[in-house]
Amino acid sequence: MKATRCRSITMAAILICGAGALRAAGSQSGDEQQIREARARSNQAIAAHDLAAIARVWMEDVNVVSSASAQASGRELNRQRMARQFTNRPDTVYVRSAATIDVYPSWAVASERGEWTGRWTEPDGALEIGGTYLAQWRKVDGQWLIQAELFVPTRCSGAGYCRQRP
Repeated sequence: MKATRCRSITMAAILICGAGALRAAGSQSGDEQQIREARARSNQAIAAHDLAAIARVWMEDVNVVSSASAQASGRELNRQRMARQFTNRPDTVYVRSAATIDVYPSWAVASERGEWTGRWTEPDGALEIGGTYLAQWRKVDGQWLIQAELFVPTRCSGAGYCRQRP
């Protein structure tokens, strides 16, 4: 009898927790979901080295601060910077994974915070670098676009590239 009661209580707890998780996922705003989808498209574009698709998620006046503290303003300048990276490091892949997205609908702005990872091969071997990032999104004509991104490295392993900031 006691084992059956415990199993019933455990099953009830699992059902309650599962229902809470479904409610949390269902409470994600349409704007947040659109940003997550745009980020997924951006990650896919980087993996494919599709410069046009990468640039489509940026505002015309986007500002980016790279992990090496290089700063570039404007869609075209950042597109050129990515093109150079793909030429110099043809196996480059970056993945950004959002931990939180906070939307302020009154101003059509959102904050995305999360973890990023980059991988490529240097002359002395493969490396993996990563850290935290912050992106500011703006809703323009019904579409969420990146206005600014800041990438902070917190780990790097593999090639000599990791020993000092380039």
